Amino acid sequence: MSEYHIKRTDKVITDNNKLMSVLKSGKYAMLSLCRDNEPYIVTMNYGCDEKNRSLYFHAALEGLKLDFIEYNSQVCGTVIEDIGYKYGECNHAYRSVVFRGTITVLDDISQRKKGMDIMLNHLEESPEDIKKKFLKDDNALSKVTILKLDIEEITGKEGN
Repeated sequence: MSEYHIKRTDKVITDNNKLMSVLKSGKYAMLSLCRDNEPYIVTMNYGCDEKNRSLYFHAALEGLKLDFIEYNSQVCGTVIEDIGYKYGECNHAYRSVVFRGTITVLDDISQRKKGMDIMLNHLEESPEDIKKKFLKDDNALSKVTILKLDIEEITGKEGN
């Protein structure tokens, strides 16, 4: 995709640590998918693997998003950190990122375990309790689809 010029350069986040901070603090991402010029957007919770610049998602074993991903694995998404509307100022404080990358369905059991582990560690206050309750054996992972999105490009903005 061609480079888009942001007019308000004072709002651009260029620091990679700040960009990753938005992903680490978020709980859900909006993913934009496309098939035969038909757009589809879906909101999903996720886990962030900062070291490898990847996001992990879980889904049902079949469904519309999986049909779209099978057709076109290129994804654009966003995560927004809503800091709050500033009453009386007609302004809103936020940080947001837009990312592009390739999303894949994980088949390898060790990769599926890693993805679920990253998601639970990201989302849960007590991930070990949830793992003991719901992930007693490898069979538990056969009931869900685990997706991995490798981030190839990320940009960000912030407003105070």
